[in-house]
Amino acid sequence: MTHASAFISFLVFFPLLGSPWISASLDDPQYDHTAYTKCKEEPEKPLYNGGILESHQLPQSASSSPALLLHNLTTSTKYSFSSWVKIQSSDSDSALVTASLTTENEAYNCIGTVAAKRGCWSFLKGGFTLDSPSYSSTLSFQSSDGRDVTIAIASASLQPFTDQQWRRNQQDMINKVRKRAVTIHVSDYNGDRLQGVEINVKQVSKDFPFGSAIAKTILGNVAYQNWFVERFNAAVFENELKWYATEPRPGQINYTIADEMLEFVRVNRIVTRGHNIFWEDPKYTPEWVRNLAGPQLESAVDARIQSLMSRYREEFIHWDVSNEMLHFDFYERRLGPNATLRFFQTAHESDPLATLFMNEFNVVETCSDANSTVDNYISTLRELKRGGVSMDGIGLEGHFTVPNLPLMRAILDKLGTLKLPMWLTEVDISSTLGKEAQAIHLEEVLREGFSHPSVDGIMLWTALHPYGCYEMCLTDTSFQNLPAGDMVDNLLGEWRTKEVDGKTDDHGSYSFEGFLGEYEVSVKRGDQTANSTFALCQGVETRHVTILL
Repeated sequence: MTHASAFISFLVFFPLLGSPWISASLDDPQYDHTAYTKCKEEPEKPLYNGGILESHQLPQSASSSPALLLHNLTTSTKYSFSSWVKIQSSDSDSALVTASLTTENEAYNCIGTVAAKRGCWSFLKGGFTLDSPSYSSTLSFQSSDGRDVTIAIASASLQPFTDQQWRRNQQDMINKVRKRAVTIHVSDYNGDRLQGVEINVKQVSKDFPFGSAIAKTILGNVAYQNWFVERFNAAVFENELKWYATEPRPGQINYTIADEMLEFVRVNRIVTRGHNIFWEDPKYTPEWVRNLAGPQLESAVDARIQSLMSRYREEFIHWDVSNEMLHFDFYERRLGPNATLRFFQTAHESDPLATLFMNEFNVVETCSDANSTVDNYISTLRELKRGGVSMDGIGLEGHFTVPNLPLMRAILDKLGTLKLPMWLTEVDISSTLGKEAQAIHLEEVLREGFSHPSVDGIMLWTALHPYGCYEMCLTDTSFQNLPAGDMVDNLLGEWRTKEVDGKTDDHGSYSFEGFLGEYEVSVKRGDQTANSTFALCQGVETRHVTILL
């Protein structure tokens, strides 16, 4: 079925207003990463001119549950949805508004959320895919907490992409943000260009950080170390820096294991994230700390920051300062509402070159978790910024089951407007799925992350233990790849420039496109040879490299 055969109509309190046929969409639409995070006096124009909604207008009257009736939605299609939303209730200044979708067979409880306000328009961006085709479905808006809130919507858009179009858009973006054109010029020492010179180019390192969690099990395990180093250029310690690991009893601080793991990543030139200084979940707070309050707790947390940060100053590129602070608030409840802000300030003073991250789950994985909606994440970041926090970063854990890729991309789009470092920090797929399914869905998530222009790094949560891994392993304990490991290896090969062999043209030049990173190049003409290196960094212009022979 083509998208031209789909049609829609609008409802308010679900009365049918009409269902005329829609006009045909473009064969291969370009995905629009546009997003907004500030409330506006007037809504912007709809993305894609409304997509398959373009020939219709939203109802002018607001209601407690405005809705759209959609017809002939298909599987194997990614639907990108957006709308401007405003609260018009006289008794409510703001509300978390959820967009949901109901088909004949399924209920999708959340395909997007927005923190809507009274008096201005807020932008909701989300999306969905269907498990089965739907002749008639309803896309509705409602207050997430069940309150009777009057909601107005405007400039709605629903843009379908076939799976092939979605993949082509990903590849186009990879070509734009992860690769760059290179021209190598070969000249003699008189400055004359040399034709027909043999050229060999090898990529020796990658610019994009892609890695995994490691645990103390890697220490002394040469097979594990070799397996890891052959694949990854980034790491994070799974548990070994957490407070309960370094100081299980008051004053008994032991960094021996963390130090040994740090030696391993240093020797292998692997960039490493610091995880974490504090964890707001009391379940993972040392028992002796849970028994403290007031000045005693303040003294303990100050000592923790000073001890950890002074020992590892400038060793870690990031620090997750107050882990999962949108879901838990142990320190805020004990030390007051500014406790987290003080943690960030003290950590920055202790290691000013490290980027300080929020780190949360259920931000990109779903929009059903009211604690960690994209707007709540953004609001918290802005509160920290107003409090004086600098060099803050966006950490998105990424513990998925079956990913909603259009929603994931929409959330990355909104977070990307903040222009802050953004990493997927703990990616895995639930063990409730089989190993083959884990591999399939992991590939979907990794392609989405690597192709998004605002994502700066990806970490897998796949530290290997004798019992397995947290949720998903890449390899067994004999270092034979599991399906997810094979898939990761395939992507690592795909996202690396293959060895290049060629000859200079009539202008003494040779051009190619390569992934960002470090390169070695050798040239040969007869018995003359020369070797050089160059770095390929992000940029829109062709990188020119000149070699003298």
